Amino acid sequence: MLTFRDLFTALRKLDLDRARPVIAHGSLSSFGEVNGGADTILGALLSISNSVIMPTFTFKTMLIPEVGPENNAARYGSGKDLNRMAEFFTPDMPVDPLMGAIPEAMRLLPKAHRSMHPILSFGGINTDRELEKQTLSEPLAPIHALREGEGWVILLGVDHTVNTSIHYGELLAGRKQFVRWALTPDGVKECPRFPGCSNGFNAITPSLDQVIRRVQVGSSLVQAVPIAALVETVLAMLKQDPLALLCEKPDCERCNTVRESLKK
Repeated sequence: MLTFRDLFTALRKLDLDRARPVIAHGSLSSFGEVNGGADTILGALLSISNSVIMPTFTFKTMLIPEVGPENNAARYGSGKDLNRMAEFFTPDMPVDPLMGAIPEAMRLLPKAHRSMHPILSFGGINTDRELEKQTLSEPLAPIHALREGEGWVILLGVDHTVNTSIHYGELLAGRKQFVRWALTPDGVKECPRFPGCSNGFNAITPSLDQVIRRVQVGSSLVQAVPIAALVETVLAMLKQDPLALLCEKPDCERCNTVRESLKK
């Protein structure tokens, strides 16, 4: 069973400046048994960085309208059953289970704050400056702020398919984004600049070999990469090949829509 000391000792080997903020993505189950569970992992993270932010997304607020913009990778009118199950976004809404136990534990920390995007919120400790940048029209603005603050991405037993900062690089490169809709107490809100599919993001791995740091923690691999270097790598890849980082699933609506947009 892993302890706080095991995690803290391993994370220190990443040799990060604790004054730099981090955005973390993680899987509790990837570590096997952890004494104290997700709270222990959060404690270890906060022992190596003063400021930690995580995605706290809430997909159960989403609706599918009857009509909408063209080329949006959405099947309009197909969401009658889904729409009936949609829930109003509130600041205390639990994190989507797909995000895992660690961001939900972050949300529940007494000192944690959360942004108010009804689908793509972020939660964090000592990250108010980053969280306040987010708007409906700029959902990835917290990552822009992290980049300005020379922040890092930390992947805790997960790979780049959950690395939200790659989506920010796609946005800067001009890759097609999407529109989605969410149910809120103030009515249905249109949420532009919704990112595409991330299933192809592991293709970036070889290009990060010179800047990424890795450490083994029990059965789990922890990786850290500077956001600035990550974004520059994304921009370079998409400049060389506009189809880079798209997935190969033949029925992926978002990736296929991006491919069609590049033909125009």
